[in-house]
Amino acid sequence: MDMAAIDRFEAGRGRLASLAYRLLGSAADAEDAVQDAFLRWQAADRERIDVPEAWLTKVVTNLCLDRLRSAQARHERAAGDWLPEPLLDGDPMLGPAETFEQRESVSLAVLTLMERLSPVERAAYVLREAFSYPHAEIAGILDITESASQQHVHRARRRVAAERRGGGEVDPAAARRIVEEFLTAALSGRTERLVALLTADATAVSDGAGLARRLLRHRTPERIASTVRAGFRPTAAKRRMAGGSPALHIARVNGSPAVLAVVGDRVVGAVAFEVSNGKIASLRGMAAARRLTRLNAGWAQHEAGAPVVDAW
Repeated sequence: MDMAAIDRFEAGRGRLASLAYRLLGSAADAEDAVQDAFLRWQAADRERIDVPEAWLTKVVTNLCLDRLRSAQARHERAAGDWLPEPLLDGDPMLGPAETFEQRESVSLAVLTLMERLSPVERAAYVLREAFSYPHAEIAGILDITESASQQHVHRARRRVAAERRGGGEVDPAAARRIVEEFLTAALSGRTERLVALLTADATAVSDGAGLARRLLRHRTPERIASTVRAGFRPTAAKRRMAGGSPALHIARVNGSPAVLAVVGDRVVGAVAFEVSNGKIASLRGMAAARRLTRLNAGWAQHEAGAPVVDAW
């Protein structure tokens, strides 16, 4: 392959990775899909490709659809063993973030909700909302009619909107203050204050510090508060598991506030929050190493501020 063809691909790699991440919810799977697209680009008769960007977009989209339809992916999602892989804000894989729709399409909440869409609905929604493709181009990418593209996007928007907790964007500073207050209450064991900071229909899900066979789910404020209080109570066993006494930082992950537990320069756990109308609507706790690989890579290049807790 000549250098011009390699440069052409590399110029669009970031956009392709962002597309694949939104479709798959996994940075590792997204990187695999983009690498597979590169191999196909290498083998293609490039002189017959009129618009390389469109060709590559179609290839990556269809590679992602194949993954979403695979028996393994269906099994993992049906078994309740799937969470979106969190990315630190500023990670180029998060992609375009100029509009509210673009930012929302990569939030952990929406990535989770998109699991309820069919693969084609998910692809049409992402191409339209995150990348502003016209329906005519979406139809060409997905090998459907323009009318079908419009219908898929409409259904996807309706289903996502019906499940969303809040109306619009939340001020980052206000969201951080709520999470700081929640963390203070969790560390002090003030269950009643934790309950007060949660919406009436709040939900929580975690991977059980990476040890549970299936995700753990809690669906009432009281149960969530009790679980959070126990989870944030430091013990010698937890410190041994973490490899030391973590510092607790508040950062932004996929556009939302998160508490990161950091030992040395390694993130060993993350709790991401969704804030709605001044309260916390959902929590997602992740400590399985496979879910934190890309987050750790981002943290290593991140200029961390002072932790809110020096040693937990």
